[in-house]
Amino acid sequence: MKTSLKNFYILWSTQSLSRLGSQSTGFALTLWLFSRTGSALQTALLSVCSYAPYVLVSIFAGALSDRWNKKATMLGCDTFAFFTTVVLGILLYFDLLEPWHLYALNALNGLMDSLQGPACEVAITLIVPKSQYQKISGLQSFSRSLTTTFHPLVATSLFGMFGIQSVLLLDALTFSIAAIALLLFVPIPEYGRKSSSSDVIESAKLGIQCLKEHRLVLLLIEFLAGVNFVASAYDAALPAYLLSVPQGGNQILAFVNMTAGIAMIGGSACASLIPAPKNRVKVIVDTMLISLTVCNFMMPLLRTPLWWCIAQAIGYFLVPIMNTNLDVIVRNDIPLSMQGRVYACRNAFQFFTIPLGLIFGGVAIDNIFEPLMAQASPEAWPLILFGNFYGAGAGAFIFVLGLLGFLLCLVFRKKLCI
Repeated sequence: MKTSLKNFYILWSTQSLSRLGSQSTGFALTLWLFSRTGSALQTALLSVCSYAPYVLVSIFAGALSDRWNKKATMLGCDTFAFFTTVVLGILLYFDLLEPWHLYALNALNGLMDSLQGPACEVAITLIVPKSQYQKISGLQSFSRSLTTTFHPLVATSLFGMFGIQSVLLLDALTFSIAAIALLLFVPIPEYGRKSSSSDVIESAKLGIQCLKEHRLVLLLIEFLAGVNFVASAYDAALPAYLLSVPQGGNQILAFVNMTAGIAMIGGSACASLIPAPKNRVKVIVDTMLISLTVCNFMMPLLRTPLWWCIAQAIGYFLVPIMNTNLDVIVRNDIPLSMQGRVYACRNAFQFFTIPLGLIFGGVAIDNIFEPLMAQASPEAWPLILFGNFYGAGAGAFIFVLGLLGFLLCLVFRKKLCI
């Protein structure tokens, strides 16, 4: 009987530590690649190569994770990621590392993440009392916020002082701690493995059918797919804007990003401590309405670092609160035997818009918004509103994303009968 959170605390803390190592490696590789190529596009392709295969195989990976032993799946995927880190270290040592190596290894890690993610979520459901779902969801958001805040600092510090090899070593060390803890100290029940005899495709179809039968969850996934499209387009635009605006620069961009992580820590703590809301769906939509509009409107209109940080904090503080309420709805509504497949389907449907948003943002800024702003006369209202400098097009695009986010939330408020 699940009465203690001891096993969850061990799993959560060590997996969070491993995530810090992995994200630090990803950030260091971004620094390394940009310093070698000077290309924003080649650097952005690192994220695209991670997300694309993750999205493409998530549905089938969830079906497999439901049938496989959860602990073995998690250990196997993490071990594979460890060996990709080793390969990177070898290529760096012999000065053979090329961009295409990074793209290929990121794609392989994306495949492993598509298996590991659903297995981990189901494992947590198996070891946590139902009454503690909101608390542990808040703690998960808290740890994700911590790693979001500190991995750039860790990666930049190690990269600058000791080189990229030191970041890879940290990644290997944190993996070892997480793997030993999971292997020796976290028992995970083998729920439902023997009851599933269908093949992978049929099993994935069952996950999709389960989503169709739980229309509320499906509608929320559709909504968040739209949110992710807007948010990832914003992520593509923010560096182009802050690195170009006269009051911006490298340090300002780093500080604004760190503000986002700090805000998410505060939001995660809030999500863990506040009482359960009466209407979780309303909380999900309303938090995103505020996040997608206030942040996107303030960022290009109030062109000082202080206001940029305030805008970023408002936008990101609410994300953990949204995630916590969504997680509780999924865990409560979806049968345990189907959760791995449903989490995988959710990942595929909810996150496939992220690479699309990244590509859309880059193309729209380079080919539409910046050229239009450059051709406008000095007295034109867009230049008065967003400024007359290279990068103002990115600011105008961020503002348009705020309008798009506003319309998205209004449409789904109606669909969800709020």
